[in-house]
Amino acid sequence: MKSEARGVLRKMHSRFENPVRYQILLSDMVVPLNDLLEKQIKLEYSGTIYCINCGRKSRKSFNQGYCYPCFQRLAECDGCIIHPEKCHFDQGTCREPAWGERFCMQDHIVYLANSSGLKVGITRATQIPTRWIDQGATQALAIIRVRSRLQSGILEVMFKQYVSDRTNWRAMLKGEAEPLKMEEEADRLLKECDSELKELAENFGFFAISVLNGIASVGINYPVIKYPEKVTSFNFDKDPVVEGTLLGIKGQYLIFDTGVINLRRFSGYEVQLSH
Repeated sequence: MKSEARGVLRKMHSRFENPVRYQILLSDMVVPLNDLLEKQIKLEYSGTIYCINCGRKSRKSFNQGYCYPCFQRLAECDGCIIHPEKCHFDQGTCREPAWGERFCMQDHIVYLANSSGLKVGITRATQIPTRWIDQGATQALAIIRVRSRLQSGILEVMFKQYVSDRTNWRAMLKGEAEPLKMEEEADRLLKECDSELKELAENFGFFAISVLNGIASVGINYPVIKYPEKVTSFNFDKDPVVEGTLLGIKGQYLIFDTGVINLRRFSGYEVQLSH
């Protein structure tokens, strides 16, 4: 191993190609990952964590990379990010109204994805297809466009009565999900929720909910040479050295011949990459 890069880890950047192109971010250093497939790689955690917002040292990482003060202060760390149906921007209690205006009070997409089976999810319109790639979806279909994060969250809660909103990450990492007829799944779901959608449209306003008809589903291929038969997960907090032959990249996971690691989970960790 000769090449080295050292810095504070952030979530991987991805580019929608066939297959998806990935880059690992270590502070200001950017390392293309697809070129490292089938090569021996070592990731070594220094024992130091830096907040990905303010940069201060932190004894512990909160919400995937934040120090405790930022975790308590920032709107992006509030509970309504996990539960968008609880968005309280319109009540005037958003932690950072300017941030909420920029990220929550804009168009959102309700979508169906197939990562370990059919699931429903939401994301900002500008985050497609990045959100789908981060979840390891092999198929995805945008079904509804709304005007705000709150509206998308309310729709997601409604759809969760009929379809899961979870990804089985172990199943996702063991191979590609069984292909689904996404357009048919969307038609079925929309018909089941027709009366509820009409009621929500009356509450939100006539132009708030736009059903996206005639849009084709998207197929996503990942740079994976071999999927693991058994998924063993690495944890920098328990073992600071992760080493092995890189066999694939999917979602925010690196797949080695020795196990897998979710890099996004360890955002803010100071890491050295050798290959």
